[in-house]
Amino acid sequence: MDDEVQQPEEYEVGTGMLCVFGRQLKLFRERAGLDRARLGSLTGYSASTIASFEQARRIPPPKFIDRADEVLEACGVLSASKEEVARAQYPAFFRDAAKLEAEAVELHAYDTQLVNGLLQTEEYARAVFAMWQPLLDEAVIEQRVAARLARQEIFSRRPASHLSFVIEEAVLLRKLGGEAIGRGQLEHFMLMAEKRNVVIQVMPLSRQEHAGLAGAFTLMEAKDGRRIAYTEVQGDSRVHTERHKVRGLERIYGILRAQAHTPTESLALIEKLLGER
Repeated sequence: MDDEVQQPEEYEVGTGMLCVFGRQLKLFRERAGLDRARLGSLTGYSASTIASFEQARRIPPPKFIDRADEVLEACGVLSASKEEVARAQYPAFFRDAAKLEAEAVELHAYDTQLVNGLLQTEEYARAVFAMWQPLLDEAVIEQRVAARLARQEIFSRRPASHLSFVIEEAVLLRKLGGEAIGRGQLEHFMLMAEKRNVVIQVMPLSRQEHAGLAGAFTLMEAKDGRRIAYTEVQGDSRVHTERHKVRGLERIYGILRAQAHTPTESLALIEKLLGER
């Protein structure tokens, strides 16, 4: 590996849940008398990929875990690890928030620097991770892109969650990844806004009053009615459950929605920007 490309700690060989799962997979495979090539042929993966799973160098997808559990007659031991293995897809600082996000009945996000991960196209997400500092290696980039797209299953969940987004106009103007990726992202906004449970608003650069100068944040409501806030900066994140903190961010978000373009005005602006590209 290039000395300048850093492998994040959560993906290092021999650490964490991925290592535990890899050891279990190897033990069950050897007990079944299969080599990696044979297990790969039975599950639809190459021998080298099976080795990567066993050595905790790649994150096995849920469909592989279930199939391996069946083929190796693991009696549910491997399948029981799916949730924790899935959490390993995410950077350590985002794992708690990812679990809350997946279970949220409402989610409201204010974004200032880039498109919210839930709204990103695959191409935009890949461009974001390719620019990440310290640099990520190619395998980690692909893992994180896959994880980001998997988060977007929240849009098709039933019963549907209610989601709203306030996005700075500067985010729409920033051409991360180039013109084609930017255009594709704007078109994706138009498609997402057609969903009845999704509201997208743009905060115009021309606004002279602004309630969100302290930065981005996400608000979530859990099934049990708990209200939660998530903040993140430079890989340092925090999940807030204290009521006074959450209430304060809810108040700010309400003001931001009032200051931003309406959903109809926001879509008109996005359409205008598309026409200029």
